[in-house]
Amino acid sequence: MKVAVTGASGHIGNCLVQELKKQGAGIKVLVHNFRSVLDEMDVELIQGNLLEPESLVNLCEGVDVVFHLAAQIAIENTSSENVYETNVTGTKNIIKAANYSRVRKLIHFSSIHAFQLGSPDQMLDESRSLVETNKAIYEFTKAEGEREVMKAAKEGLNAVILNPTAVIGPFDYRGSLLGQALLKIYQNKLPFLVSGGYNWVDVRDVVSASINAIDSGRKGENYILSGEFCTLQELSVMISKISGCKIPVIVPVALARLACPFFKVLSSVTNKQPLYTYQSLDILVNSPSNISNAKARNELRYEPRPLEQTLRDTFDWYKENNFIN
Repeated sequence: MKVAVTGASGHIGNCLVQELKKQGAGIKVLVHNFRSVLDEMDVELIQGNLLEPESLVNLCEGVDVVFHLAAQIAIENTSSENVYETNVTGTKNIIKAANYSRVRKLIHFSSIHAFQLGSPDQMLDESRSLVETNKAIYEFTKAEGEREVMKAAKEGLNAVILNPTAVIGPFDYRGSLLGQALLKIYQNKLPFLVSGGYNWVDVRDVVSASINAIDSGRKGENYILSGEFCTLQELSVMISKISGCKIPVIVPVALARLACPFFKVLSSVTNKQPLYTYQSLDILVNSPSNISNAKARNELRYEPRPLEQTLRDTFDWYKENNFIN
């Protein structure tokens, strides 16, 4: 089997490529600016990006399955045009290339954020409606990307959609936002945490389900890949058991909102993502605690592991790769 992967240098992407290599697949990956560990993986590199249709045709030519992971994440409404172009226009372009090359299957990685939130205690499953307004650009563009994939599936493309929650775990070579937050807690570098929480899932479990989707994912269907809901305070307690770090002070969200302008200024000075934004705080406060992964369990043999195991494996990997001294 030969597969193509966009977003292969990201956290999920490089983990996926490693697992596909173990299973003997031939792999082509789209390379834009960041190559990460791809040079060491013995894969075919296709230079280009999602907004260069010719490079996508080269990527899809002669492959059986396309995994589309490339996306632009935004935790505030900046660079809205770039986010839309990557997440929506880029998805349209990969669909066109997949159709042109007659690939057997397209596996599209969306996000839990593509769904409308509803009330925090209301169960979220694949029947939930997609986001319809552009109040939060990332959520809106992921929903729009999904709509393009669903439209293509209705027109004949064999495509499935995966909706992971907050992905953490080992093999985070680029240092994802979530990975950086975990490291800050571990190293006592996070000044405070806010109330609220999130649903956390292991990157290895997401990858396993995505590979199973090649044969088991049904055309035009969504699959939520959720793990375990945990508040930030509970998460920090787990990390403290592993590292002995201090548990950061928990402050009210209202107080954190007052500090958002300061974090934005600091971000512009340090050229790093802000610690908190208005949107990220909204997500933490309103994040649903009851997210069903029953469909993925039944159809993709999805088996998320315990969160504490993920954290231990993650920090072991960070140590082995010198992210932690």
